[in-house]
Amino acid sequence: MAVHAHPDDESSKGAATTAKYVAEGASVMVVSCTGGERGDILNEKLKDDPHILRDIAQVRRDEMKAAQEVLGCEHTWLGFVDSGLPEGDPLPPLPDGCFALEDLEVTTEALVRVIRAWRPHVMTTYDEKGGYPHPDHIMSHTVAMSAFQAAGDPTRFPDAGEPWQPLKIYYNGGWSRPRLEAIHDAMVAEGLESPYAEWLANWKPRRSGRPTTMIACADHFETRDRALIAHATQVDPDGFWFQVPLEIQKRVWGVEEFEAALSYVPIAEGEDDLFAGLGTPAEADALATRPGLQIVHDGRVTEEPAEEEAEQVEEVDESERRAGHPHGDSSDTHLDEPEAEKAEL
Repeated sequence: MAVHAHPDDESSKGAATTAKYVAEGASVMVVSCTGGERGDILNEKLKDDPHILRDIAQVRRDEMKAAQEVLGCEHTWLGFVDSGLPEGDPLPPLPDGCFALEDLEVTTEALVRVIRAWRPHVMTTYDEKGGYPHPDHIMSHTVAMSAFQAAGDPTRFPDAGEPWQPLKIYYNGGWSRPRLEAIHDAMVAEGLESPYAEWLANWKPRRSGRPTTMIACADHFETRDRALIAHATQVDPDGFWFQVPLEIQKRVWGVEEFEAALSYVPIAEGEDDLFAGLGTPAEADALATRPGLQIVHDGRVTEEPAEEEAEQVEEVDESERRAGHPHGDSSDTHLDEPEAEKAEL
């Protein structure tokens, strides 16, 4: 079960992994916490389209349906309202009734209902920074972690279905510096213009987590791209994110990364499967309903950046968004690795 903030996030974060597992016969559920109603039209070709301007909410729903069909996954709407991305100095207040301002008990129960009905063994979501500081991404992290810990507790939300404990929850990986540098260097070596030169030149660290799990999914990059293009209001197929040939992407960085946050089973070094350690589906089912389970892996990052660093992060996020990086794109998850770890990737 992949918990996302807006329609399009499911196609820019972990989409090749989704397509891989679907192709292998696993069931994958995408949960969209909001409808993306306040998202900007980021595809310049569609900014003046009267149909889109008239009913952006329905357009985003239609785009999500098209992306779902490309990925082959299941999908549900959690039903909350997009908070928008506040702009200005000082920032304006968030709109009344938006997802980011909802009571955590309300949002947690909504997701617990979905978890208990669908019964996932594994969940994915954003890191504690939301991948980048969009209020809906941060709230999606908070709600997903809260629901993960509540779903198996029979004393929490007793009217929301029979208890079911997902066994692992991961953070989606994103554009770590090693990944960016590897693709950039490959583009330059091929005599091609790299779209990442300016990005690397202005790089600032985001957070200090590290991936634990790499999913080999290069064969599904084309499916990922088709799903992302289905979100036509958010993505220009001739734009920034499609300037690197698929052949280079597959050859240089043919994986998607995940970071194990909490797990009821051990996380092995060099893990390459989100279902690793769970046994057969029947064995995982039995574990998910066993009382008294104990967390055996806690990979959550607790330290906070200094105030000055946090301010720099927000400035970079805003400059990237204005440069055409959509608010729901995987570009917005930057993970800086310690120098010693770069050589290992």
